Amino acid sequence: MIERLDYVAINGSAIANMARAKKDMTSIGDKFRAVVELRVSQINGCAYCVDLHTTEARTAGETQQRLDCLTVWREVAFFSAAEKAALAWAEALTLVSANGAPQALFDDLSRHYTEKEIVDLTLIVAQMNAWNRLAISFGHVPDNRAHAGL
Repeated sequence: MIERLDYVAINGSAIANMARAKKDMTSIGDKFRAVVELRVSQINGCAYCVDLHTTEARTAGETQQRLDCLTVWREVAFFSAAEKAALAWAEALTLVSANGAPQALFDDLSRHYTEKEIVDLTLIVAQMNAWNRLAISFGHVPDNRAHAGL
């Protein structure tokens, strides 16, 4: 895909403000945040963000096996009950037009996370969906890192 518009160059101020909001969502650790962002990006089909957040998750110490199995997280035992509750919430919010935000998912999430963590997780999911829509809309795709040996 060819990049349609350089949205950062066109409205860098708005993009920078959006990026700065991340500093206020600190109750979810970097490693799991990257996993959530990756899952949202997988659902939305955002190549740029899948590449970015896979790399971030590995850098934060996430295992390759968990990354490999993220699309089937419900089927494996190496995601905790708390992580599964968060991933279910993230998926529901990403696909909110299909089923809303079911009370049962919120109740499960509430058993594992504080109110601050739930708000931060919800903000992370909402922001990731916005970033995905920007990257997909304007044709932003990752560079090939094969030449760097990665």
